[in-house]
Amino acid sequence: MITEVSILPIQSVYSIDNHIITATVLNEEPLIMKFDHVLSDEECQALIESAASRLEESKLVNKEVSQIRTSKGMFFDKNESLFITIIENRISSLMQVPIAHAEGLQVLHYEPGQEYKEHYDFFGPDNPSSHNNRISTLVIYLNDVEEGGETTLPNLGITVKPVKGSAVYFEYFYNNQALNELTLHSGEPVIRGEKWVATQWMRKQRIREGY
Repeated sequence: MITEVSILPIQSVYSIDNHIITATVLNEEPLIMKFDHVLSDEECQALIESAASRLEESKLVNKEVSQIRTSKGMFFDKNESLFITIIENRISSLMQVPIAHAEGLQVLHYEPGQEYKEHYDFFGPDNPSSHNNRISTLVIYLNDVEEGGETTLPNLGITVKPVKGSAVYFEYFYNNQALNELTLHSGEPVIRGEKWVATQWMRKQRIREGY
């Protein structure tokens, strides 16, 4: 029984600027969805190529390097190119949140053995950013991973295999904090090959410059 309304209207197909995205509901409350065909193969490759020379060691939300997160990553500036603007606008339309609420689009690269251990995307009450907390996440897979690299939500028994152009979506804005805590998730270690993802986090309110 659904007791809280999700941000995203549940559909099997989303048509955004003539771009057809298909969807599968993995869990209804909290809402977890898998999308297919979010990005084309060419768009995935272009994101990888745009990000590759700008990668730095990934940090946690507290700006610290940690063995919890062992990838490399970078953030695009909003509207930094026509290509990025097109991707940002498509993601914003799909997530049903204005682009003004979006953090910069992040690209992450994982080599064999690298992972992101279990964590929440929303900020805890002691984090200064919690006044404008994150409400939803979209993780887009930019390549097929030979082995490993799945996104796992252990509290819900959900595992999503990386498939190029597809994405996993989850939201955690609920008044019932127990629902938000069900979105605990991890990026499993890459076993063979490499893993590229693009991640979009949305905030409750418009993001002011410097926040």
